[in-house]
Amino acid sequence: MIYATGDTHGEFNRFTKANFPERVGMTKEDCVLICGDFGGVWDGGKQDRWNLDWLEDLPFTVLFVSGNHENIDLLEQYPVEEWRGGKVQRIRPHVLHLCRGQVFELEGRTFFTMGGASSHDATDGILEPDAPDYRSQLKWMRWHNARFRVNHISWWARELPGPEEYEEARRNLERVGHRVNFVITHCAPTSVQNLLGGEYVPDALTDFLEEVRRTTRFDHWLFGHYHDNRNLDDGFVLLWEQMVRIR
Repeated sequence: MIYATGDTHGEFNRFTKANFPERVGMTKEDCVLICGDFGGVWDGGKQDRWNLDWLEDLPFTVLFVSGNHENIDLLEQYPVEEWRGGKVQRIRPHVLHLCRGQVFELEGRTFFTMGGASSHDATDGILEPDAPDYRSQLKWMRWHNARFRVNHISWWARELPGPEEYEEARRNLERVGHRVNFVITHCAPTSVQNLLGGEYVPDALTDFLEEVRRTTRFDHWLFGHYHDNRNLDDGFVLLWEQMVRIR
């Protein structure tokens, strides 16, 4: 069995037996896929370790693509290995980060993964913690309820893929003839994002995903990021707290 869900942000109560009774009877051969903003690798502290150990003890394998709220500095310290046709980082034996631009085969179905997104909740700026006036800036931002992030603490420039990841994604899609069963991302292609409205604006990643939408045949495209649960046209499924079974 394969289930999918949206952003978890380091909160994993949805996987308890009470909230996810379908987990009864699942094994480590079964998977739950998180569409970005996993948040389980955040500061490397005690809470991270407790969460990751708890996830490892679940009766299924946890898979995730990266979102824009991930500690990329910590995530990039994990070694990369091959797993079911694509590259992963093994956070725990059964907690795996599905790297960007990969194609995996799970239960006879193919999955293209492309994590990342822009942090649109930082419209008032990114603070540099080593700036001489950092403390005063931080105090001012908090006093005015500003929407800001702090570089390498709550924001990372690598939240968006780099050129080499886009090229690897194109190579892997070409390798499978631009045909997969599922696309798993955090944000949506530009045209789909525009339909959702709100403050979100196109960027290099949403434009790349628009390219994928035009050139790749797929059955369903699952994504998170926009904090809603919606079925859209043409096989697009926006997930947040909902758990859906992939068939």
